[in-house]
Amino acid sequence: MIIYKDIVTGDEIISDTYELIDKDDAVYEVNCKMVTRGGESFDIGANPSAEEADEGTDDNVQQVIDVVDGFRLNYLGDEQSKTPAFPTKKDYMGQLKTYMKKVVAKLKEGGADEEKVKAFQTGAQNYYTKHIAPNFKDFEFYTGESMDPDGMVMLLNYREDGVTPYLTIWKGGLTEMKV
Repeated sequence: MIIYKDIVTGDEIISDTYELIDKDDAVYEVNCKMVTRGGESFDIGANPSAEEADEGTDDNVQQVIDVVDGFRLNYLGDEQSKTPAFPTKKDYMGQLKTYMKKVVAKLKEGGADEEKVKAFQTGAQNYYTKHIAPNFKDFEFYTGESMDPDGMVMLLNYREDGVTPYLTIWKGGLTEMKV
């Protein structure tokens, strides 16, 4: 199994156990699933008494997105009001430009050739122009477990069916760790 980490922060972002869809040589789109967490009951061999009727609901049950939950990704913004950390494209572009500069520096530091770096930069620009900018208001923003503001910001949106979540992860900003 390969675990992909953020090249800047070292946070675990995704693994190859999920289908990574390569887009424009710049990002991976990862289809996610809504899963139920909590509410498990364990049979410990005791007989419930007649007075203890099952209430039928559990306050600890919640619906979560599998990748977000599994890799401990953190929502950027106010979860209560669903106010995003980047209310405008300009706000997001400021963070993205800073992050991309760090990624390019890390790639060059790691020995990546100029052609590979240029292909990533071109692909990232194309993906932003075609997919992110026109749908900016539909995205939710997530960061890795460390919540480092200099790290990768992943984008969550929903497929055309309105039900299937998918995460957009910057491909050039990942390093591989085999386990």
